[in-house]
Amino acid sequence: MSPPRDATDTHPEPSRRLPPQARTLWRVRVAVRWAGVMIGAAIAATTLGDELPGLVATLLWVAPVAGLAVDLAASELRWRRWRFEVREEEIDLRRGAFTVTRTLVPTARVQHVDTHRGVLDRAFAVSTVVVHTAAGAISIPALLATDADAVRDRIATLSRSPDEL
Repeated sequence: MSPPRDATDTHPEPSRRLPPQARTLWRVRVAVRWAGVMIGAAIAATTLGDELPGLVATLLWVAPVAGLAVDLAASELRWRRWRFEVREEEIDLRRGAFTVTRTLVPTARVQHVDTHRGVLDRAFAVSTVVVHTAAGAISIPALLATDADAVRDRIATLSRSPDEL
């Protein structure tokens, strides 16, 4: 339920959060991504061996570990800041780790809406709701599958014109 609006605040902050599974899913994706980088670094270090200067050899190990740490911290921030709200007139999204972006999509502009579940999404029982407009698509990621279906159906209902009802 949306918080009450007053005359000075026509767009209150969205309040719905993503489930904890989203944070775990994003951490797993980060770990998989950086594991590939670390394997590549290990192969490079082993293959080139003594041909690498000491600083470069050290960076081959330190850079991926530092990248993993930063990416894990960013995924935590991203999860903490992600909010959404589906209102009668608009879909309100607030997201971002270091730079926070707020998007308002008028429900009248929605052309169609669907859900997406990848392999990892299914492992964590989550789905992504994708809202399509003439300007492009926006997503509400990693919702519990039942919640995603309800959000998708609500957006679809709200986006219908009075003639379609």
